Amino acid sequence: MSKKLIEVALPLELINIASAREKSIRHGHPSTLHLWWARRPLAAARAVLFAQLVDDPSTHPELFPTEEDQHRERERLFRIIEELVKWESTTNQDLMDDAYQEILRSWKLTCEENKDHERANELFDPDHLPAFHDPFAGGGAIPLEAQRLGLESYASDLNPVAVLINKAMIEVPPKFSCQPPINPKAQPQDGVFPKKYYGAEGLSEDVSYYGQRMKEEAEKRIGHLYPKVLITKEMTTERSDLKPYLNKELTVIAYLWARTVHSPNPAFSNLEVPLVSSFALSTKKGKEAWVDPIVRPDKSGYDLRVKIGGKPRVEGTVKRQGGGTCLMSGTPMPFEYLREEGKAGRMGQRLMAIVCEGTRGRVYLSPTQEIEDIASQAKPSWKPELQLPHNTRDFKTPLYGMNSFGDLFTPRQLLALTTFSDLIKEIIPEIEKDALAAGLSNDSSGIADGGRGAKAYAQAVGVYLGFVVDKCADYWSVICGWHKSGEKIGHTFGKQAIPMVWDYAEANPFSDSSGNWKAMFDWTSKALATVPGYISGSAGQSDAQTQTLSTSKIISTDPPYFDNIGYADLSDFFYVWLRKSLGDIYLDLFRTLAVPKSEELVATPYRHGSKSEAQKFFMEGMTEAMGQLAKLAHLAIPVTIYYAFKQSESDSNSGTASTGWETFLAAVVTAGFAITGTWPMRTEMQMRQVAMQSNALASSIVLVCRQRQEDAQVVTRREFITELKEEFPKAFTRLQEANIAPVDLAQAAIGPGMAIYTKYSKVMKADGEPLTIREALSLINETLDETLSAQEGDFDTDTRWAISWFDQFGFEPGDYGVAETLSKAKNTSVQGLVEGGILEARQGRVRLLRPSELSDGWDPSTDKRISTWQVIHHLIKTLEASGEEATATLSSKLGDRSDEARELAYRLYVVSERRSRATDALSYNALVQSWPEISRLSRDQSSFVTGIDFPPGLF
Repeated sequence: MSKKLIEVALPLELINIASAREKSIRHGHPSTLHLWWARRPLAAARAVLFAQLVDDPSTHPELFPTEEDQHRERERLFRIIEELVKWESTTNQDLMDDAYQEILRSWKLTCEENKDHERANELFDPDHLPAFHDPFAGGGAIPLEAQRLGLESYASDLNPVAVLINKAMIEVPPKFSCQPPINPKAQPQDGVFPKKYYGAEGLSEDVSYYGQRMKEEAEKRIGHLYPKVLITKEMTTERSDLKPYLNKELTVIAYLWARTVHSPNPAFSNLEVPLVSSFALSTKKGKEAWVDPIVRPDKSGYDLRVKIGGKPRVEGTVKRQGGGTCLMSGTPMPFEYLREEGKAGRMGQRLMAIVCEGTRGRVYLSPTQEIEDIASQAKPSWKPELQLPHNTRDFKTPLYGMNSFGDLFTPRQLLALTTFSDLIKEIIPEIEKDALAAGLSNDSSGIADGGRGAKAYAQAVGVYLGFVVDKCADYWSVICGWHKSGEKIGHTFGKQAIPMVWDYAEANPFSDSSGNWKAMFDWTSKALATVPGYISGSAGQSDAQTQTLSTSKIISTDPPYFDNIGYADLSDFFYVWLRKSLGDIYLDLFRTLAVPKSEELVATPYRHGSKSEAQKFFMEGMTEAMGQLAKLAHLAIPVTIYYAFKQSESDSNSGTASTGWETFLAAVVTAGFAITGTWPMRTEMQMRQVAMQSNALASSIVLVCRQRQEDAQVVTRREFITELKEEFPKAFTRLQEANIAPVDLAQAAIGPGMAIYTKYSKVMKADGEPLTIREALSLINETLDETLSAQEGDFDTDTRWAISWFDQFGFEPGDYGVAETLSKAKNTSVQGLVEGGILEARQGRVRLLRPSELSDGWDPSTDKRISTWQVIHHLIKTLEASGEEATATLSSKLGDRSDEARELAYRLYVVSERRSRATDALSYNALVQSWPEISRLSRDQSSFVTGIDFPPGLF
C-alpha cells in the first residue's frame, strides 16, 4: 500500500507552534463548548489527519521521479499544513476545500493502484472517500477536525457525556446547517435576512437569545438572593477608597467564604474558627487588598475586616504541610482533626469578604451579617444525591464528609443551578413555537430520533443551554477558589481531580463579571459558531472493545492513558446536571443514574481491588480494543493513536521503563499492529495548573500503525540492539531538530525504538524466550543515554568537565582535589575554569556557579574563554530574569554556540531529573521550550539591524 506523508515526514515544529498557541485561545474555540479533560488541540488533530490521508511523493516515482521532485512536492504539502494548522483557518472553508481536494487526489491514486483488489468495489470507490471513526471520541477534537476536512465523521465513546459533546459538535449542527436564527428578535420585517448564515451561526444566535431570556426569568425568581450593596457614609469613613461610590449600589461579583471548624482548644471549643489558605484578596500592584482576622479583646470571637494596601497581617490558617492552626489560640489542627470534624458534620462556613463591580476594577467589602443571612434563605428543592467515588487520589472531599455531588454546592448554588435547569424544560416549548412561526416544519420527531423540524430544533437549542448549565456548575461549586492575582473566580476542574478547597468563591449568576450566566452562554454560543456544520456526522455510545463501526473506516483516536484520568468518575459531576436538564430528550443516553464505569478502560486500583488487577484489566481491554482497530480499519490507510504517559519507573532487572507505556504498547503489539511512524506533538497546555512550575509532560506521542506483515521476520536480541544503535541516533537528531521538550524526550524516544521492535514478529533472547515490551523499553532508554553521552564528545573541554562535575555535585561544593583530578582527565584546569567564569574555588572547595550568580552584562564578543556551559547558563539567566526578547538578543551574538547550548540542555535535563534536581531540570526544559520563539526573535532582530531577510534555520 502507498506510504502516507505521516509515515515519512511532517513539519513538526509548525504543528507544535500552532498547537501551543491554540491552547491560549479561548473565545470561539470548540473546547469551550463543554469542558473535557486532556482534549487534543485542533491544529494537531487536523494536521495528523491530513498527513494520514495524503500520499508521500516517494510513493509515486512516475509523478516525482527524482529526490528533488519529491522534496519539492513535500514542501508544497507542508505549506498546505502550515496554513491548515493556523487558528484563523478553522473557518476558512476555501482552504478546507483545497485540503479535501488534496486528500481526494491521493485517494483516487490509491483506488487506481488497488483496482484489481478482490474487494475493490467495496473498499476503493474513487468517488467516495472512506468515512472516519474515532472509537475513543472523548472531547471530540479529532472527529470534529475530520468533519472539517470534508470527511463523513463518526464518533463513539462509552461515556454518555462524551457522546453528547460529540453530538453537539458533529451531529446536531449539520441538521440545521446554514439556517438563519428563529428567535423573534432576529426576524427581518421584510422577510429577507441582511446576511447569509453559514454552518451553525444561526443556531449560535438562538442560543444567545434564549440564554438571555432564561437569565431574565431566573433573575425574577432568585435575583433577590443576590442583592446589590449600598455604600454608606459609615463605610466611606472607615475606607477612603469607597468615597467615589458613596450612596451607590454595587453589583456583587462574588462572595468569598471560609470553611470553619470548632476550635480544638477547650477554652474556645464553642467558637468556629476559619480555615483559610490565604487572606490575600488582590496581589495586583497598587490594588492590594486582604482580609484581617481580628481577635476581639475579650477573646469572645473574631471579626473579619477587609484592608486595602500592603500585605496580609496573617498569611493563612491552613497549610499543605501540617494542616490548620486555631486563629484564637494558635493550637495546631492537623488534617486528621479537620477530617474528623468534617465527617461528623461539624464543618461550617463563614463569609470572609464581598467582591463588587467597581468603576475601574474590583471593590472589596467586609462581610456583614445581613448578607450572610440572605444566603441562608436559599432552599433548593433538589440536589444530586449521587455519591462521590472513594478514590482519594483524585477526590479529596469525602475525606472531610462531603460525600455526594450535591455536597459540592452551597444551597444558594444548588438553587441557582436547579432554577436554570428547570428553565430549559420550560423554554423548549417556547423555542418550538418560535421555530414554527419562523417557518420550520411541524415535525413531531425529536432531535434524538433524527428530526429536523421545529421540535428537534427547539431541543437542539436546549442541548446547548444544558451545556451552559454545566459550565456554570464548573464555576458555581465550593471547589472554586478566588484568584488573587487575576481577581477572578477559578473553576472546579483546574486539574483532573476534585480537591479540597478551604476558602472558596461563590459567583453571582447575574453580575457582568467572572463566572456569571451570561458569560457562560456567550462562550457556548461563540464556540458553536465555529464548528463546521456542513458534512453529516454521527455520535453514539459503544464499547471500543466490541464496536464494529470502525469497519473499513479511517481511524485516528486518543485512548485513555492507563490510570492518568478517571473520565467516568469525573464526568459524573456534569452527568447529574445534564440528566436533570436533558434526560427527557436523550432517554437512551441518560437511562442510568451515573456514567457507566465497570467497562471504562482505565487502570484504577480502587475499582479493581489492586494495582495488578487494574493493570490486567487495562491490558486485556486495550488489547481487545486495539485488536478491533487492527482488524477493522481500512487497509489502505494507517491508524494514528495519540498516547502520553511519563516514564518514571525503574527496577534492578529491567532498568527504566513505565507500566503505562509498557501496558499500552503491549496491547498495540499483541493486537497485530506494527508502528510505522512516531511523532511528538505538543498537545498539553504549559499554563495548565498541573504543569505550572513543574516538569510535567507537554507532548503526546502520535503512533502511526499498520497491520504487521504476516511474513514478518524473527530476529535475535543482538540483532535488535545492533539495529537500534544504528538507527536511533538519526531519529534522535530529528527529535532535537523538532525541538522536542527535554521533559518529553524519554516518551518521544519510545517511538523510533518501538518502530524497530514492532516490525518483527518476535525478538528472541539467547534463552529462547521473547524479549518483553518492558525489556525493549529499557534497551531503548539505555540507547537514549548512550546517544546523549556520545554528544558530549562534541563539546569543549571545559563543558565536558562541568557535565561530569554537575552529574556528581550539581551546584553544590566539592573537594578541590577531586576537581583537579577530573580536570586532568578532561584536559583542562581548575584555574582555567575559574577564569572561564563558571567555577568558584576557595578554601579547598570548588563549586559551579548557578545561572543567577554569573556576571551581569556578559559580552561573548570580548570573552576569550567561552564554553558551551557558560553559554547555556547565561542564556538561562537572561531568560529567567528578562524574558525571551532579551535572550534572543544574547542568542544573536552567539551564532552557532546557541545551538550547541540547546543540545547541552537535553543532557543536563536528563542528569537533573535522574538526580531529582527538579528546579534545575525546570530551567533546562524551559530554555528548550522557549527556543522557537527565541530563534524567531533573534532572526527578526538580525533582519532589522542588517535589513536582510535571513532564511529560516540560519540561526
